[in-house]
Amino acid sequence: MQFFIHYFLHLIFPLFIAWLFYRQQYIRVWGIFLLTMLVDIDHLLATPIFDPNRCSIGFHPLHSYIAIGFYLVMLVPAKSRVVAIGLLMHMGTDLLDCYIGTHY
Repeated sequence: MQFFIHYFLHLIFPLFIAWLFYRQQYIRVWGIFLLTMLVDIDHLLATPIFDPNRCSIGFHPLHSYIAIGFYLVMLVPAKSRVVAIGLLMHMGTDLLDCYIGTHY
């Protein structure tokens, strides 16, 4: 069940947010939200690359608390806001995984 919740929050929930707040261009915004999942490239630096018992938040460089602080700052300028929202939704989803158990 956690697998479905995780990917629902990564794929479908961002579509709903894009449609709710950026209705005129929701497909474009959803595409940007999906592109922010590239932040997971930092998983390639870990050994093993995937560990279902590892919390991404605070472990991977782009999932660090410093990076999350930077994503919060990115909310301020309008030009980076959509990317920041996508990154923060991603971090929220990964944080939820840390509290509800293993990934899958």
